[in-house]
Amino acid sequence: MARTARTAEGEPVSVTARPSAPALVPLIGALGYTEGRFAHSAELALPTGGVQLLVNLDGDVLGSSGRRTRGAALQGPHTLPAVIDPAQQRAVVWAAFRPAGAYPFLTAPVSAVRDELVGLDDLWGADGAALRERLLEAMAAGGSEACLRELESALLRRAGRPLEPDPAARRAAALLDGGTPVGDVADRLGWTSRRLARRCTEQLGLTPKRYARVRRFQRLLGRVNAGPRNPDWASLAADCGYHDQAHLIHEFRALAGITPTAYAPRSPHERNHVPLGG
Repeated sequence: MARTARTAEGEPVSVTARPSAPALVPLIGALGYTEGRFAHSAELALPTGGVQLLVNLDGDVLGSSGRRTRGAALQGPHTLPAVIDPAQQRAVVWAAFRPAGAYPFLTAPVSAVRDELVGLDDLWGADGAALRERLLEAMAAGGSEACLRELESALLRRAGRPLEPDPAARRAAALLDGGTPVGDVADRLGWTSRRLARRCTEQLGLTPKRYARVRRFQRLLGRVNAGPRNPDWASLAADCGYHDQAHLIHEFRALAGITPTAYAPRSPHERNHVPLGG
């Protein structure tokens, strides 16, 4: 079912949907179409540990932190914040992959696109090069929901490996996401640490330690955006698994590029987009 978010003036700004094709449900958490006009000239996109497919319908270009591609691209899992241009978000179609969900759509390990924005024409050849035009045609013919259906069809055509994600990799991601120590995750799966590292790097795109750090950071941001305007950072550090407030501040700087007190996202619902200037 699609969900539409609206501005205070009542204008639609985004449509979000779950995949309707059953084969895609285990792989993709959500698809969406987002429109926006922003006063700021640049913003930080913070690391989430996930992979996204992005298509800019407003212009045939995408870029982040100096990397530029054509208007349809795959954003690999970040380990650092990326600087992006809000002008490229005026009309964007996207798909957010579940943990290990991007793996069937690539011919190489997910780590090959870590910290990279890779054009779909490079990844998928002619199919990737044609996707943006197909989505523009679907949008013109039937609006955003028709556009999302066309994106689903394209994803179904492109899947190379079996569409069922590796359950062990998904289990590892869930345990790491919940704060289970890396060594305990390997023990619960009956794996060696080396096997855990290999499987996570291949299918999540990050080492277990790095994935755990990014997901802990995301738990922190979730708490910050759900809480009072002036957070108690010492309490949050204890609740989110940091050694102390100093450790939290160090990790925040490393993963966001700013201090916790400088963090001011576009909105509580867009916690990973932080405006940088007017």
